[in-house]
Amino acid sequence: MSRDQEGKTLPGRPRILIVGGVAGGASCAARARRLSEDAEIIMFERGPYVSFANCGLPYFVGDVITDERSLLVATPELFKKRFNIEVRVQQEVRTIDRENRTVELMRNETGELYRETYDALVLATGSMPIRPPIPGIDLPGVFSLRTIPDSRQMREWIVERKAKRAVVVGGGFIGLETAENLAKRGISVTIIDMLPQVMPPIDPEMAVPIHEHLRGKGVRLHLNDGAARFEKHADGGTVSVVTKSGTSYDCDMVLLAVGVRPEVKLAREADLEIGHLGGIRVSDQMRTSDKHIWAVGDAVEVRDYVTGTWSLIPLAGPANRQGRIAADVILGRDTRFRGVQGTMVCKAFDITVAATGASEKALLRHGVDGQPAQYEKIYLHPGHHVNYYPGAKPITMKLIFSAQDGRILGAQAVGEEGVEKRIDVISMVIQKGGTVFDLEEAELCYAPQFGAAKDPVNIAGMIAANALRGDAPVAHWNDVRQTPSLILDVRDPDEYSRIHLTGAINIPLHTLRDRMSELPRDGEILVYCGVGQRSYYACRALRLNGFRARNISGGMRTLETERQVEQGK
Repeated sequence: MSRDQEGKTLPGRPRILIVGGVAGGASCAARARRLSEDAEIIMFERGPYVSFANCGLPYFVGDVITDERSLLVATPELFKKRFNIEVRVQQEVRTIDRENRTVELMRNETGELYRETYDALVLATGSMPIRPPIPGIDLPGVFSLRTIPDSRQMREWIVERKAKRAVVVGGGFIGLETAENLAKRGISVTIIDMLPQVMPPIDPEMAVPIHEHLRGKGVRLHLNDGAARFEKHADGGTVSVVTKSGTSYDCDMVLLAVGVRPEVKLAREADLEIGHLGGIRVSDQMRTSDKHIWAVGDAVEVRDYVTGTWSLIPLAGPANRQGRIAADVILGRDTRFRGVQGTMVCKAFDITVAATGASEKALLRHGVDGQPAQYEKIYLHPGHHVNYYPGAKPITMKLIFSAQDGRILGAQAVGEEGVEKRIDVISMVIQKGGTVFDLEEAELCYAPQFGAAKDPVNIAGMIAANALRGDAPVAHWNDVRQTPSLILDVRDPDEYSRIHLTGAINIPLHTLRDRMSELPRDGEILVYCGVGQRSYYACRALRLNGFRARNISGGMRTLETERQVEQGK
């Protein structure tokens, strides 16, 4: 039995229709069956595949995944045999009659129209690739990558045209993953993006290591300049991508990966509420503005867990959870969606980037719960495991937290190893409303090949907690420009001689206690080193001896990334 919004039991055998499969719709269908043997569940998919791994498509293009069948998560036959769920592919839901609770469908192969009734309707219509009105966008060789047929066409084009040069327009998830896979097939790749950085969800300085790594792998980056038009050459096999600045790139194929937008045509025509971001507006129980209709996945707007603002987060994890919640509510359970943190990970060649919660730029734009965000941030550059064990790789981490109570607001990390597991830990702490003091005390796995007795997560918490307690207040390189403070470099003389901040005085850490008399006591001292560790030790010693000192977070390594952001690299 299922219940409607007023809590009344729907009589007989509840009929649940689900529009769309893949993550949200398929998850909803399977969950609904696990909650009810009585419900009649029918899932409609306008394409040929009801549940496929769209996150694996770049790797199918790159021949990492060689068998197309591997991308099929579940078939209509499996849904029927395992769950007694009817799946109808190649059938498109065209209209919704809310008053009579019916949908009109079309069988794509024949054009035949028919109707079905529902007790509960779930819209899992997903999203569609953005195709801006750029001249030449429909030329042969200009691809989007959203479905299995899309990936099949790209594979065939590469082989038939013996493609050697590709331009990827857009530096997000699909853009970076496909760039890597094209390069592994021996194709020269250029990434064009209208933004000054790749991976828009993260902050600009955290994207710098990704830029460096991509260039090191031979990928050309053309940033801060979007595509203006595509032109076909007379030879018929070559396309030119011309940017807004007038730069032209000749290539054999183009991937258009500038993002996706919610597929809301059906919902809009049914006069369901659409949010200002263009997604279907839903409650925390995934209900639309119609009490008999739910919506899940890429098509919906949901609350950001940290900022409280409406957001569009087209990720598979939230879509699956939303599908489960919709099924729960339809079948009488009082389950609610907490909101989306945007926890994400992306690997390009040998570098991994991961993030969770709010970025600094999102906090500056949206605040928290409608108020300006009172936040602090710290940077650190630990190894992914202890340095004495061979193979330690550095991780660049950024932690953002409330300056008032230490509640964690967001985290980002970039590196070759151990990146995603640190972000996963911090993501769970955010879910529980945790603070930097929780990170400080977190008990995590340790063996030399996996981490350290003080894991990077612990170290991030310790640095942030020390700042909040006043033991070692942090400063940032922007503070150097805005304050008349004395700048103290505590690195060794050879490091100082290679590169240092203009105007900084050099007193190596090991000589600091003997030379404190050289420092003024009537002003603030900002201290830095290579990555922030030695300057922390110096800051503590200075403060215990009566000086007003702050530690410049992240040291010279963070300064180098900030300089590259300023230079547009």
